[in-house]
Amino acid sequence: MYDRNPYKPPDSAERTISLAPDLPAIPERLLLAHARGDVLFLCGAGISRQAGLPDFRQLVLDVYRTLDPGVCEILTNASLNSSGPRKPDCSALTDRQAAEVERFLAREYDVVLGMLERRFDSRTREDSKVRSRVVEILHPPRAKPKPATSRFEGTAARSDDADAPRAGRPAPIHRALIRLADRGGATTIMTTNFDLLLERAASNLRVPAQSYALGSILRPTKRTEFAGVFHIHGALTRNPSRHSDLVLTDQDFGELYLRRRIVPDLIYDAARLFHLVLVGYSANDPPMRYLLNAVAADESRFDDLKERFIFVGSDDPDTVALEDWRARGIVPIHYDASDRDHTVLLHTLQRWAALSAINGKQQLVDREIRRIVKSGRTDASDSDRGLFDHLFRRVSPDERVHLAKVASAAGAEPAWLDAILAVGAERERQRKP
Repeated sequence: MYDRNPYKPPDSAERTISLAPDLPAIPERLLLAHARGDVLFLCGAGISRQAGLPDFRQLVLDVYRTLDPGVCEILTNASLNSSGPRKPDCSALTDRQAAEVERFLAREYDVVLGMLERRFDSRTREDSKVRSRVVEILHPPRAKPKPATSRFEGTAARSDDADAPRAGRPAPIHRALIRLADRGGATTIMTTNFDLLLERAASNLRVPAQSYALGSILRPTKRTEFAGVFHIHGALTRNPSRHSDLVLTDQDFGELYLRRRIVPDLIYDAARLFHLVLVGYSANDPPMRYLLNAVAADESRFDDLKERFIFVGSDDPDTVALEDWRARGIVPIHYDASDRDHTVLLHTLQRWAALSAINGKQQLVDREIRRIVKSGRTDASDSDRGLFDHLFRRVSPDERVHLAKVASAAGAEPAWLDAILAVGAERERQRKP
């Protein structure tokens, strides 16, 4: 359906494409890589927050709420303190509890859970009080369906997963990511989340997606057998009464990242074959800290790693924070998160999936071409001109002929047709030795 070797003009490294006027600009080299099936999404807790599940920080608070309510109250009050960082009164706590509070305020949540587990259970074990409580939190009771619609999906959501904001059911972002995870004959996606919401989203979309966790994850390859939902930090079982191996504490991370190197080796192999796109992470997430260290260590020794990207949401673009991501070897894609619901991110992923060169809707692509050429080339917005050129740039010559016919039949002015010819000519120049 799509061109396996799309043309990349000399200046394309800096070219960005907005898939809609109010959506963030995405590097075109990433969109072209996705069209080739060379992108692998890695998803964090942020995507499951849209389904009512907690992020790592809230998970820690929820565990303390049951196991140590007194410390939970101190942690909660400290988090709500709007006057700036201030050490809470820990005089009524033991030294071990006070140390846990200090680590929590430093956002070292994996260390906090490790300290709490060792305080309650002396050692890490599968049925510890901490792990049992985590399983209970992430296996919430199911809520009744609530019909919902999506701006870019265009149809009503299915009744079995429509109540996206409620815990325990996949949210629209899970569906969008499953569609984007299609590499062309294989649906492949990685996550550090324990929940099975991506699997449920795939089932609702009737997409085959087997679940793998930790040591059972397949070795990365471009072949179609490298497919499924890969839980690199472990996964819950479908039966909440059973416990699974979960990477929760600092000791767990040390075991999997440093001693056995299961996760670093997996990420390094994947990063050599695919452009990794991180979704649902913040800079302070413990999983992100370990992942970045693992990739950075390999990048310092090898030069065959592909580019990595991350969607970064904030009220205003923080140039320092964005540069910090670049310094870590990851290209940030900023989007407006002022609504706190990350709606722009959802719409971006949905729009990308709908226009996907792999499994998108050809009717939508044709409709976009017809819509754009209703205006003159010089009168069109920058985003429309960029999208128009990109839709022609990413496809094979035969598909380019089809789109050119669509544009011509819609009455495109000569400037649009000249742009089509220019895209083709650029590709031919690129092919010449």
